[in-house]
Amino acid sequence: MTKLFIATALAAVLALPAFAATPAEGEQLAEDQSLDFWILDAIKSLDPQLTSSRTDSDLIRQLFEGLLNEDAKGAMIPGAAESWEVSEDGLTYTFHLREAKWSNGDPVTAGDFVYAWQRAANPATASEYAWFIELMNITNAAEIVAGEKPPEELGARAVDDRTLEVTLSKPTPYFLKTLSHSTTYPAPQKVIEAEGDAWTQPGKLVGNGAYVLESHELGVQATAVRNENYWDAANTIMDRVTFVTVNDQNIGLTRYLAGEIDWMNTLPAGQFPRLQKEYPDQAVSTPWACSYSYLFNLSDKGPEALKDLRVRQALSYAVDRDIIVERILQGGQKPAYYWTHWAIEGFEPPEIEMAGWTQPERVEKAKALLAEAGYGPDNPLSLTIQYNTSEDHKKLAIAVQQFWKAIGVNVTLNNYEWKVHIDRLNNQDFEVARYAWCGDYNEASTFLDYFRSGGYNQGKYSNPEYDALLDQAATAENPAELYRQAEQLLIADMPLAPAYHYAQAQMINADLRGVPLENVMSSWYAKDMYRVAE
Repeated sequence: MTKLFIATALAAVLALPAFAATPAEGEQLAEDQSLDFWILDAIKSLDPQLTSSRTDSDLIRQLFEGLLNEDAKGAMIPGAAESWEVSEDGLTYTFHLREAKWSNGDPVTAGDFVYAWQRAANPATASEYAWFIELMNITNAAEIVAGEKPPEELGARAVDDRTLEVTLSKPTPYFLKTLSHSTTYPAPQKVIEAEGDAWTQPGKLVGNGAYVLESHELGVQATAVRNENYWDAANTIMDRVTFVTVNDQNIGLTRYLAGEIDWMNTLPAGQFPRLQKEYPDQAVSTPWACSYSYLFNLSDKGPEALKDLRVRQALSYAVDRDIIVERILQGGQKPAYYWTHWAIEGFEPPEIEMAGWTQPERVEKAKALLAEAGYGPDNPLSLTIQYNTSEDHKKLAIAVQQFWKAIGVNVTLNNYEWKVHIDRLNNQDFEVARYAWCGDYNEASTFLDYFRSGGYNQGKYSNPEYDALLDQAATAENPAELYRQAEQLLIADMPLAPAYHYAQAQMINADLRGVPLENVMSSWYAKDMYRVAE
């Protein structure tokens, strides 16, 4: 095994300032070191191996710490692991854990990671993100997820309490980037076995992150306070972080402007231009690695009409993306004609033919395709679009309803709360659904793998040629061209109608420091933040 001593040693030393909030010279800290953060939907789960929600993950990231964290620009830096080594063949990673404690005072060990990863892969856990362990290419992960091998055969073992050895089935260039994702966080086996499903409740939840859960009123707010047992607690300035649920973004903005919320990271559609003029020191828009689409249900439970490629193409062509980003959202978003977010590191956007057409040309082609498929005034196509509760999602769904009406498609809109929306998606109980994917790590495969036959893939798209391209890319020295081909194939098959690539049009209290605006993943850590005196 070749020890990458210089690289890892430098990484550990140079990254240390990024672990903690570091006030600039001359800044005076405010007496109140608390953060009220807006969220749209109620927290679904605080179990790192069970959640599939970006909102949940933002809070889980405060309560737990993975092997690696992300710095302010999204680079991978030491977390629970202070250094690591990689074998010459790229198949074995050895992580050396720092001396750290759980919030109950127990030591954090390599076994806690082994338990968590086996738990995520174990079919009995019913993790919505079991596929993520498989995507990491850990030895035997695919077989364990499929129920063909026991979880104990996963390629992760505790050499000793502070040494974790991970073996991969093939070299995986993006492997380290997966290690800041919540699915890979350690889990306290003793607590989970003692408390069962109740282990994530306030007073019972034990984590190894910078904060510990103090209270959680479902659909109202959840509050975490500093974990004095966190290994770097001495350098954590923010004392308290509260996640405030406000389903209506306009009400959320009103509460922000009233001083009840300190950070709102998704502004109501159309509000950013005004707010940027009125609050130039608070309103900011930055790229965010999420893509918004309308997902087609191609499973046996989906409508027969969507099995016809011509229908799917017509629906996608008819979506006027310029109206969506320029007239409805107005927050720096970009029209999407492919799936992967344009700002992902190393991504080379594909050339998509329809992107070069005018919208009238797209509409005419859409009408012709529907006619070819047998739909028209005498046989109109009717579909239902499902979306989760949000004024913005509603505005967009109404817009798409009108876009599709213009080509002769009748659309019914169904609104569900987030948890119900996701449950219906997971069970293929939908026809067309509003869906957005936020990257789990900063590499194109995090988007493309969603549509892999064994991926999360709630619409159940499947194409062996697509899967083969992703398999090749996983070990390619430069996978960009394979990702580009996969994108082109995906859009040729059109299992979705891409709508736009996200930007985060947000309001941030002028006294708040440490928000990672240059991290396209938008992964943030309250421990790296602080407030200055006005």
